[in-house]
Amino acid sequence: MDSRTIALMRTTFKAVIAAEDGTEQLARSFYAILFADCPHARDLFPAAMHVQRERLITAISYVLDRWEEPDKLFPFLAQRGREHRKYGVRPEHYRAGATALKTAVKLFAATENWTDEVDSAWDEGLRIVTGAMIHAAAKETTPAVWRGTVIERREALRNLIIVRLQLDQPMNYAAGQYLSAQIPARPRMWRNLSPAVPANANGEIEFHVRSVPGGWVSPAIVGQTRIGDTWLLGAPMGGLGIPRNPKRSMLMVGCGTGLAPLRAQLMAMARRRGNPKVHLFAGGHHPCDLYDLETLSKLTMANPWLTVTPVIENEENPWWHCEFDNPRPAWPGLEPQVTGQIGKIVASSGNWADRDVQIAGPPSMVQTTKFRLMAAGTLARNIRHDPFV
Repeated sequence: MDSRTIALMRTTFKAVIAAEDGTEQLARSFYAILFADCPHARDLFPAAMHVQRERLITAISYVLDRWEEPDKLFPFLAQRGREHRKYGVRPEHYRAGATALKTAVKLFAATENWTDEVDSAWDEGLRIVTGAMIHAAAKETTPAVWRGTVIERREALRNLIIVRLQLDQPMNYAAGQYLSAQIPARPRMWRNLSPAVPANANGEIEFHVRSVPGGWVSPAIVGQTRIGDTWLLGAPMGGLGIPRNPKRSMLMVGCGTGLAPLRAQLMAMARRRGNPKVHLFAGGHHPCDLYDLETLSKLTMANPWLTVTPVIENEENPWWHCEFDNPRPAWPGLEPQVTGQIGKIVASSGNWADRDVQIAGPPSMVQTTKFRLMAAGTLARNIRHDPFV
């Protein structure tokens, strides 16, 4: 599209969401129009729509801000098209969605600002967007969803479980990627989870899930998962993964269950003959949050290229954690445990400017650690983490 067409779409959209309650009104109107014109589309969405409405506006904003960056825009649209297959989205749903969006934007745009030229600009832009997603979905040859049966549920902490599933067919994902999951207790509510083990020919996959207070899905996973449950899993996504350059040393920073994608990569690397040096900082708020030190200990003992430093913010466990009077073992091979904020600890522990850096964990921790590393001289292009949204 030409620059004027882009500007017309961007200007009208931003004017609408800039109004008081504009974002909420636009999202609500979009779904009301969509469900009225295409009633069976309602079955594709969860009962509670507030998260969905936020995601809609975020996605539209991202697309409109990336029109001049096709190398970012079209991979994003293609990924959305492939991902939406798991919901059962068909081409007619995309076309109905495009009509509903233009109608909703027009409804809240100032009458004098909605000209024939603006109307045509939205038609052209939405045609490109929907076409890219429909085309990507049609080209994809992998399954829309995988079905996984829970074969193991193990409680690592009171609010954290390890779940192992047997897939109905093997999934080829790169260690470090994430995928979306739907559990029986929360139909049509998909949440992103990172496998904690590499892909394998047996089709077994493992997730580490912590219950997030106030969350819709994670408390249900922790509290209601039972052996024999069937989960639905979407296609793998994400930019984390073992670097192609085996000579470039790596820095990994993981906090809590954010350790899972890093753990999977280390396990995959342990199968290779040659690896770069890797320094992993494994963090948690409390000592009990370092629930997987035994695995990390075994990896360091068997792989001299790996260094692991445990980091905690508080030296005492929370009141609810019970050690059952058993002292915490001193796992061999690990560096001495350090107390402090993990981003600060990492940035002050060495010069990481020449490293390939990966950070995984809560968004606030990822952002803080990234900023501290950049302030210490690490280039932003050398730091990888998955999107926050």
